[in-house]
Amino acid sequence: QRTKTGQGQRVTAAMQDGVLNLCRVKLRDQQRLAHGPLKEYSQFGEGIPFGAAVPRAGNDSGGGQPGRILKCKDWETDPDSYIYFITQAPVWDKICDVIGEPNWKTHPDYAKPPARLPRLNEIFARIEQWTMTKTKFEAMEILNQYDIPCGPILSMKELAEDPSLRATGTVVEVDHPTRGKYLSVGNPIKLSDSPSEVARSPLLGEHTDEILRQVLGLSDHQVAEIHDSGALDPPRKQAAE
Repeated sequence: QRTKTGQGQRVTAAMQDGVLNLCRVKLRDQQRLAHGPLKEYSQFGEGIPFGAAVPRAGNDSGGGQPGRILKCKDWETDPDSYIYFITQAPVWDKICDVIGEPNWKTHPDYAKPPARLPRLNEIFARIEQWTMTKTKFEAMEILNQYDIPCGPILSMKELAEDPSLRATGTVVEVDHPTRGKYLSVGNPIKLSDSPSEVARSPLLGEHTDEILRQVLGLSDHQVAEIHDSGALDPPRKQAAE
């Protein structure tokens, strides 16, 4: 716009807006409450009354594609052994085959999404019986073969060590002269022809000479005089102390 009209515009990007955008399904569900309890939530059918607001949904995804976090193999000893599983309607037949319930594909209580909604607790309990026989990565590998939506719940250690996140620049390694190498988040906005580099923070006084020469236009002799006067030393000493 600035290039075409000569006038730019202010860009506002509030964190609150970004976080609320992740809650858009729940915002829609809040309005759906006017038509009665939401059947895809685990509270439905358990005798827990729905109030005036969307309930604290825990692991329920809400919306038209019910999903939950399910336990995987060794979950009792591994606090990160969980997978997120979505019972997406187009792959329901494949889900039934994978978990060993082929009869559910035609059974009137399970064949269609409306029939499944009141039975989601039972359905996810049965799926969890299967996921508990696999590690989260084993389950994901099997489910991916059938395009069944899922995702392992990763610990921060797994996120930090994930090679795919390094390859995409989601997690970057930064080298600092005093701190050494450390991990940080990359730029979430990636442009194909305008790569951005995550650089370390400067050391105290690291660019002083550069600023004195290039910004203030001082000569080498003047810069040397400033150093000799001790005007630049107190901040450095104070930082070291």
